[in-house]
Amino acid sequence: MDGFLYSDDNKRYHTWNYHLRKKFGCKVMKIALNAGFTCPNIDGTKGRGGCSYCSSSGSGDFAGDPEETILRQFEDIKSKMHKKWKTGKYMPYFQAHTNTYAPADVLRQRFEGVMRQPGVVGISIATRADCLAEDVLEYLSELNERTYLIVELGLQSVFDKTGERINRCHTYKDFLDGYNELKRRGINVCVHLIDGLPGEDKDMMVYSARVVGELEPHCVKLHLLHILRGTRMEKELAQGDLRLLERDEYVDIIVSQLEVLPPEVIIQRLTGDGGRDSLIGPLWSLKKFEVLNAIDKEMARRDTYQGAALIKH
Repeated sequence: MDGFLYSDDNKRYHTWNYHLRKKFGCKVMKIALNAGFTCPNIDGTKGRGGCSYCSSSGSGDFAGDPEETILRQFEDIKSKMHKKWKTGKYMPYFQAHTNTYAPADVLRQRFEGVMRQPGVVGISIATRADCLAEDVLEYLSELNERTYLIVELGLQSVFDKTGERINRCHTYKDFLDGYNELKRRGINVCVHLIDGLPGEDKDMMVYSARVVGELEPHCVKLHLLHILRGTRMEKELAQGDLRLLERDEYVDIIVSQLEVLPPEVIIQRLTGDGGRDSLIGPLWSLKKFEVLNAIDKEMARRDTYQGAALIKH
């Protein structure tokens, strides 16, 4: 390979870091926040208990403390980030639970203050595709005109059978309806997929990636299924009802997924992990840099790159 188009180092995929440096000319730090929202899959509107892999923090295990104000969370996490990176700008990331599951005036109250902080260049909002009411879409459209906005949608799998198995409580059609409403307004969308969900094999995971790639999202996050204490999946694992992926198996799946994703699509994540104190497994996921290095090595071994499988011969 002569060099991947969307890379200025040895990466063979379109990294989030590369995109942000090209767009803003510097390091941009994502500041994970907890704005105190809930979820229709928790409060009984659609379900109870959330998705079966989801912890009590609503997939915001590394977000700020919800007992603190959003501005205090922002300052605390920003100061921790600066221990690693001396300079840079910031992107508040409303991560925990469903961050559009409220009227637009409530969202405005929780988002606007942190967006006015010095050095903030955009905002990322994690939500479900079935929680995009018309007033919320109007507010997101307004935000999109003022700043660099990304709305992150947790899909996890295109297979409704898997969605039922993990208690997702919305269908792939529901996802498409919400996704298309955002795209119609020119809003950047990041789609989340999880590898290793119960009942899925490699072919199914690669298929999900291919189908999502055909939607031409702005970004994709590829996560490893990891089991956290206190979740329903912890019980399922103990009962032998699911199996965790081995590292080499995961690396193979990720590389195959990258091959079917268009090179223009930004890859925000290639793994996922839990807190060291709450993670049941896979424990190898704690060594994140080793996992990422193994992905790089496998791509080099195959002499492949993001989108390679899409080239017509």
